[in-house]
Amino acid sequence: MTAYTYKDLARQSGGLAMLAVDQREALRNMMQQALGKSFVDDETVREFKVNAAKILSPYASAVLVDKQFCLDAIVEQKAIAPTSNLIVSGDLFIPGNGIPVDDVKNDPAIDAKEVAAMGAKALKLLVLWRSDEDKEQRLALVDEFVKKCKSAGLVSIIEPVVRPPRRHAEFNKEQCILEAAKELGDTEADIYKSEMPLGGKGSYQELVNATAKLNDLIKMPWVILSSGVAPDLFPRAVRAAMQSGASGFLAGRAVWSSVIGMPDQEMMLKDLSIPRLQVLGNIVDEAMAKRV
Repeated sequence: MTAYTYKDLARQSGGLAMLAVDQREALRNMMQQALGKSFVDDETVREFKVNAAKILSPYASAVLVDKQFCLDAIVEQKAIAPTSNLIVSGDLFIPGNGIPVDDVKNDPAIDAKEVAAMGAKALKLLVLWRSDEDKEQRLALVDEFVKKCKSAGLVSIIEPVVRPPRRHAEFNKEQCILEAAKELGDTEADIYKSEMPLGGKGSYQELVNATAKLNDLIKMPWVILSSGVAPDLFPRAVRAAMQSGASGFLAGRAVWSSVIGMPDQEMMLKDLSIPRLQVLGNIVDEAMAKRV
């Protein structure tokens, strides 16, 4: 059995420039709003994901996909470029309280050895972090996930995302991002996927300072995600995070969200999203070169 490491997901520079197309009901909601429709069917969502993978994967060191909508189609159509790598979401999203993801579990339908046989090199797990929920349950969830990945030689990527507490309204998001990193950044996972502090806003030095605090807490290679960061601010966020010690990014919305709802999405993925991904990849490569 081949045992992959984070380096198997990296660019030649050693940096991680990874694309996410694993959004599920959240993407359907985005498409419904952009198209002014009350419902968008599974096939429409799947078609966008497969096209995004085909068009953008040559410019990404890895692509994160989900089984619910697109894994099978992406594998069947060989949508991931030979120069890129496949990551599969290993999380089961549980809706509730009016939101698509109110809780998360390890998806029993995802067989680690089966996805490895399909060509995957990593699994990803979303971990919802609330200050009033049990720390030990989160750690147990991550431990179960890491063991599942190791059983098939897959890289384990955890994605802690903070949420307001269930039982009272007080919520300091920036502090919670740090507390989540302190709690989960020293687990046995291979890569930590973090929310960007300050939503990518503020001065460049403020972003460097904020991401440096993350870097001090996370004891594994880490990357930033783009949800919550405006697409035009994300390149600067990546640059600041890289300066602080990050290994790259794993992002979707900052690359392709503005394409949703456009008449010719394939053309817009080529004209808008490819250049964005190229810029982000160059930022990662430049930062890695400075570390040599």
